[in-house]
Amino acid sequence: MQALYIHNTLTRKKELFKPINPEVVGMYVCGPTLYSDVHIGNCRTFTSFDIMYRYLQHIGYKVRYVRNITDVGHLEDEVAGTGEDRIGKQARLKKLEPMEIVQRYAFGFREVMGLLNILPPSIEPLASGHIIEQIEMTQQIIAQGYAYVHEGNVYFDVEKFAQKHNYGILSGRNLEDQLNNTRDLDGQEEKRGRLDFALWKKAKPEHLMRWNSPWGEGFPGWHIECSAMSQKYLGQTFDIHGGGMDLIPTHHTNEIAQSVGCCTHAPVNYWIHTNMLTLNGQKMSRSLGNVFLPVELFTGMKLAANSPSATPSQALLAEKHPLFDKAYNPMVVRFFMMQTHYASTLDFSNDALQASEKGFNRLMESYNTLYKITPEKTSSFDIKKIQEDCYAAMNDDFNTPVLISHLFECARIINLVNDKKETLTEPDIDLLKKIYQNFIEGIMGITREEQSGKSAEALNGVMNLVLNLRKKAKDNKDYATSDEIRNKLQDAGIQIKDGKEGAAWAML
Repeated sequence: MQALYIHNTLTRKKELFKPINPEVVGMYVCGPTLYSDVHIGNCRTFTSFDIMYRYLQHIGYKVRYVRNITDVGHLEDEVAGTGEDRIGKQARLKKLEPMEIVQRYAFGFREVMGLLNILPPSIEPLASGHIIEQIEMTQQIIAQGYAYVHEGNVYFDVEKFAQKHNYGILSGRNLEDQLNNTRDLDGQEEKRGRLDFALWKKAKPEHLMRWNSPWGEGFPGWHIECSAMSQKYLGQTFDIHGGGMDLIPTHHTNEIAQSVGCCTHAPVNYWIHTNMLTLNGQKMSRSLGNVFLPVELFTGMKLAANSPSATPSQALLAEKHPLFDKAYNPMVVRFFMMQTHYASTLDFSNDALQASEKGFNRLMESYNTLYKITPEKTSSFDIKKIQEDCYAAMNDDFNTPVLISHLFECARIINLVNDKKETLTEPDIDLLKKIYQNFIEGIMGITREEQSGKSAEALNGVMNLVLNLRKKAKDNKDYATSDEIRNKLQDAGIQIKDGKEGAAWAML
């Protein structure tokens, strides 16, 4: 196996990855709560873990990847654990069954994941399908003395837990600081401590989703589902747990407390967290009007509008968001996300997306050019060293920006050889093909769109027509029209090159 180093949120340092089983990796990632359309932040997180999943498999591990779907227990105030159930609220407002809401948005979520070429996980468990496991885990925590029952509610006793264990081990915050930063909450009289959180909630008469339990009719808290489902499918201790960094202070902190409170030992060896998104340097929020859906970035994607479970956003041809100058192919958006390390802030902007699109087109054009190169007897480059550099980048905490820089070096070499300025042997050309196949398609998950067959023939025909029209304009000294054609094509990502033998075109 490759020597892989991962930055562990738990220890705040980069560590050599040593799975519990030398050949098998267990990975759990917190999935979406399906009460609305999937947002772009979800896409960044799931794209990042998709790349990790792909790479772990590529270097020889068998990976059991579990990514849950939350369909119960996620209340409006997730810190306080109060308010309506998010899915239940949507069901009430739309006069539907809660599972109709889940089905509708699950369809949309999986379709967006498909457009971004995000592989499905090994297991995608629903919280509502694991009520028994959550009840059993809650009972074990009570038996260990770390939870108490109050009028049909079961709460985790944080301060009692903290007497023996480090409650803030993941966030790095001590208990006193957390208590000082906790606001007074409605219903606090039910709890012994301000940081206590619900493992099980008593259902009010108007609550739609409810199950029988030893404590009466109710529903599980938000945090217990991930502890119960990860334990069921990956064991009491597993290798990797991931999610967005916004989950660290509450959800993941409470997951650790629950699992330790139940089983007396840490549940996860490596915690990995993706960073936040910004738009033009500002944090995304509905109040600022800078929140957008993934489909509003995609172009040319007709989603399943006629499906009975289609969401309103899916019933439209994807059009650009008013904050952006244009829409983009999903593969360009995926590529853009990989140009920033998963642990760094990713800023969306018109300039950044357009620059990324040009880089994407340049890389993919070199991929097509690679198959047209004629091998020579000598080579001017050390392609094996570039391959080693690509692996070194991924082994350094899945560093996709550095990986991409090495792939652009491959593109530079391919273009030099294609222009007859340098040479490559047949083995080196084969190795470049292997690098592109493994890293661009297999690990980065970028689908290759070869310009071949009827589509390439049609594009060449259109471009020859455009170049002839431009030539006629120049012959007639209509330089304004000639320049306009060149500029419009450049805006569309096509460059015109004038030479002694006439004009030629290439993708930017």
